[in-house]
Amino acid sequence: MSQNPQRILLFGASGTIGSATLRELLSRNHEVVCLVRDGSSLPAAEGLDVRRFDAGQLANDALLGQSFDAVISCMTSRTGAPDDAWAIDYQAHINILEAVKAASISKMVLLSAICVQKPRLAFQHAKLAFEKALVESGVNYAIVRPTAFFKSLSGQLDRLRAGKPFLLMGNGRLTACKPISDGDLARYLVDCLDRPDRENRILPIGGPGPAITPQEQAEVLFELLGKRPRFRRVPPALFGGMVAALGLAARTAPRLAEKAELARIGQYYATEPMLLWDEAAGCYDAEATPEFGEEGLFDFYRELIDGERAVDRSGHEVF
Repeated sequence: MSQNPQRILLFGASGTIGSATLRELLSRNHEVVCLVRDGSSLPAAEGLDVRRFDAGQLANDALLGQSFDAVISCMTSRTGAPDDAWAIDYQAHINILEAVKAASISKMVLLSAICVQKPRLAFQHAKLAFEKALVESGVNYAIVRPTAFFKSLSGQLDRLRAGKPFLLMGNGRLTACKPISDGDLARYLVDCLDRPDRENRILPIGGPGPAITPQEQAEVLFELLGKRPRFRRVPPALFGGMVAALGLAARTAPRLAEKAELARIGQYYATEPMLLWDEAAGCYDAEATPEFGEEGLFDFYRELIDGERAVDRSGHEVF
């Protein structure tokens, strides 16, 4: 329970991390008003104030003249495609920031992503553009950049249950991450409301270590399933060739542009570690990647396999 209950405006509460953040806020007796996009839904909860808004036209009067202590945004583009990314990750957040300033709200906590450290994709550039605007706005901020999510790393479970091999990029050790659970990330986000040491900072964060490679993830899944390990290794060059071909085709067939970007997103996550990037050394640093929380990925796998948990992995499957 929070020692200092506050009135919080929450965006993105219908998403995976947003819904976990909502539960954490309510568990600490914060008063929460949720603004959700058209087409999103939230389960009914006692005392929960839910309002709908157009992400492209959030006006200052959307807050209805009410006062809030802080804003938390877990809202993100649903596909990562360029138009969606710039509309949501950038412009919708600019609209939110203008409303925050007009309403004299003192703090904004933003859920970003650790992958913006090495931006190559539209959604990364859009997130970075808004991060810059927030930093320069004069509003007190905490920008949280988490590593991989548990459900993003469970997308191949159904393949293995069906007797298919685990798909690995290269030798299965090209990437690594310190995955963080929904609950631990929600706690970290809500803690930012009361932690002066996290104010006006960009905060990369992972779950409890050590860093885990896809090869290690696969070995644990096979063991938990009681199956003999089977792998299909995809050469990185093959993936790169597919991405290049789609990008070339998109020049003459604009309808393929979104598919080309989605392929680039898949390639990025399959080949780039989700760890802290050391600019001076020119490499990722697992040891320097901050850790938080208590929930481990392999315990999550065990609960999934035992039927103690179920997840909707739509849009969250990663090599």
